[in-house]
Amino acid sequence: MDQPAAARATRSAGEEPEALEALVGAALTARVALDEHGIVTGWNAGAERLLGYSAGQLTGRRAADLLAEPIPVRGGLPTLAGLPRWNGDVALRHRDGRQLTVRILAHHRPPGADAPAWLIVSALTGRQPPAGLDESLVSWSFAQSPCCAQAIYDTRLRLRRANADMERATALTEEEMRGLRVSEIVDDDAGLRAERAMARVLRTGEPEYEENYLRAPGEGHEHAWSVFMSALRDHEGTIQGVCLSAHDMTEQFWARKRLQLIAEAGRRIGGTLDVTRTAQELADVTVPALADFASVDLLAALDDAPEPPAQALPADGPLLLRRAALQSVTPGAPEAVVAAGAVDSYPAGSMPFESLRTGRPTLHEVTDPAFTAWLARDPARAARVRAFGIHSVMAVPLVARGSTLGVAFFLRHRNQETFQQDDVVLAGELAARAAVSIDNARRYTRERATAVTLQRSLLPRRLPRQAAVEVASRYLPAGGQAGVGGDWFDVIPLSGARVALVVGDVVGHGLVASATMGRLRTAVRTLADIDLPCDELLTHLDDLVARLDTEEEGDDEQATAGSVGSAGASGDVGATCLYAVYDPVTRHCCFAGAGHPVPAVVGPGGTVDLVGLPATPPLGVGGLPYESTEVVLPEGSLLALYTNGLIETPDRDLDTGVDRLRAALARPAASLDALCDTVLADLLPQRPADDVALLIARTRALDARQVATWAVPSDPSAVAQTRKDVVAQLERWGLSDTVFVTELVVSELVTNAIRHAQPPVQLRLIHDTTLICEVSDGGSTAPHLRRARTYDEGGRGLLLVAQLTERWGTRQSATGKTIWAEQALSPA
Repeated sequence: MDQPAAARATRSAGEEPEALEALVGAALTARVALDEHGIVTGWNAGAERLLGYSAGQLTGRRAADLLAEPIPVRGGLPTLAGLPRWNGDVALRHRDGRQLTVRILAHHRPPGADAPAWLIVSALTGRQPPAGLDESLVSWSFAQSPCCAQAIYDTRLRLRRANADMERATALTEEEMRGLRVSEIVDDDAGLRAERAMARVLRTGEPEYEENYLRAPGEGHEHAWSVFMSALRDHEGTIQGVCLSAHDMTEQFWARKRLQLIAEAGRRIGGTLDVTRTAQELADVTVPALADFASVDLLAALDDAPEPPAQALPADGPLLLRRAALQSVTPGAPEAVVAAGAVDSYPAGSMPFESLRTGRPTLHEVTDPAFTAWLARDPARAARVRAFGIHSVMAVPLVARGSTLGVAFFLRHRNQETFQQDDVVLAGELAARAAVSIDNARRYTRERATAVTLQRSLLPRRLPRQAAVEVASRYLPAGGQAGVGGDWFDVIPLSGARVALVVGDVVGHGLVASATMGRLRTAVRTLADIDLPCDELLTHLDDLVARLDTEEEGDDEQATAGSVGSAGASGDVGATCLYAVYDPVTRHCCFAGAGHPVPAVVGPGGTVDLVGLPATPPLGVGGLPYESTEVVLPEGSLLALYTNGLIETPDRDLDTGVDRLRAALARPAASLDALCDTVLADLLPQRPADDVALLIARTRALDARQVATWAVPSDPSAVAQTRKDVVAQLERWGLSDTVFVTELVVSELVTNAIRHAQPPVQLRLIHDTTLICEVSDGGSTAPHLRRARTYDEGGRGLLLVAQLTERWGTRQSATGKTIWAEQALSPA
């Protein structure tokens, strides 16, 4: 504040009490102050004029000494200390001895107030106003009342009087409205409703209340009116007319509308983690409540960038924006120059460029020089402005967490009122809320894409070639907010033409679940490679998950210790798994599960059964053994392995899901791929709430003519005959090219079994896409490759087997072990 202004304010504050006392005539009221004990502490000139005592004579005396009679109190004497106020007639004794009946008003001040406990006032008879002044004041107060528009109607509901505010509200004078009905003055439904309400007032005598919205002629916006209608009665109580009082509540109305719009935006914007949908929600909320057209344009640089660019704006333009959403009061949004999904370029000086440059909303009417200069460089946009009569435009930047994301446009053409500063504030609030939701959606989309990429890279890109089963698979990531999970499947060729089928599910979602899934899948392939039995493989996998859980808990404790007050992520690691091994030679299939949904088997006749597996805990629980179940499958049977996301949904129980799965699997399909599609279509919604992995395999069986088996006596002389038998079998199969290598492999493996192992010894040849030689014995000690020294007589045979065959290995069984070697066969 400047010094002259400060001096004027000080002088005004100092003079105000004196000027006010002179204006109101302080001596026209008797004012007496008392303390809590009724002792006089204040006595003004009006009190001296009323009772004749001066202030010096009564200050410090009891006020009760002035009473000529006790104070009349109806219903007994009240406790004065508990009264906030008292008023009534009191008989007082004048100094000259005469008795006066005085009407007083006594105010009780609250304890501790810097004022006397009681203030007693009484009006004195002073200078009389001019005759008729009271009636004139009443008339003037009606005509000139600035707080509301008022009109008086007779019993025929014809207007008799109207004040100045009513004249302004209707844009008519009192004389022009006199004798007209409300519905004739206001040609609107609101006038008819008011007239009906006034008729009810005449009939019942009870007041009526209404709210309406009207635009006076010549005004650009509607007013919100709070209308009261009450009866006017004469001295006998007869209704002689109706008074209509209308209070202009426009500011309160629009403030309430803005709060409602903000609340609605909070409910509608950001309900999904989808960038385009969130942008569309902002446009939908603001049209037509705020604007006639709205669009949300995001920086084109965000399309492939993991983070918003540090410098959102080029120094001298152009600015590239991609239209994410638009909405209009006109169907089809013909006002739009840029279609949804298209990218437009905005030069320096344009409205969006300047809004993002300053970081503040910009508001323009189309006649503003800056706006017309931009339109002059954009003929297409200028043509739309003229065609639709657009008159007011706002551009509001979308900024979240310090990063610029884009800009929102708001236009008006049907609504004739131009945007005001309050609209700018409201649009900024809505844009800020939407920007945070858009940024959340963008971050979620980026993380989800990373997780999907990671998970798909960990899943098998193509299933390996093997002869045991024909397979088809599907993997669907979650479509909701849960994010990518840890579902996986695998097909692992094993020795002896067998194959392992695996399906698993890691608890949780996101990158951690995907990474854990990758570790478990690698562990399963490693354990399968050493040909562990099904139940034993799951036991080893259970130990691994338990160790991972311990590692996660340790990491969480360190993170919590290093960050005071932070809540670390849960370290719990859990998973379910189903492991199956199918042997096409015996058609036996071994199953073992760890808390996983049981597989379904479709017989050649179309019957669907669930494999009866014992109930087992998930991986990582520990303490309980896993059991395996073995079944014989006819050739052409279908095995369906899946994760719980296929049969469990929020709106469907587990039993219903299983029944629908069985019905879908029983339906004929042209191929396994078609059957996979049928199962997913029948069981899953468009956006599944959880990841889904599905693996369907059709079993094959090797013909008995493709397998040859010999029991070998535990005598070294039997090796020669065994070689002859093998050569003869190879000739019958037409595999003469493999005789040399096969003879060497058979000689080495059979000789080692006879010399170093225990009977019984058995040789088996399997002719499939490869030639497999297996030698089984009753020993449990597995052979190992070693490098023989120059003068050693042995130790070179197994090394030759490894070099001459594609692969070799050993597997344990309940009765011993099997050593096998596999040769590739050239095409026929």
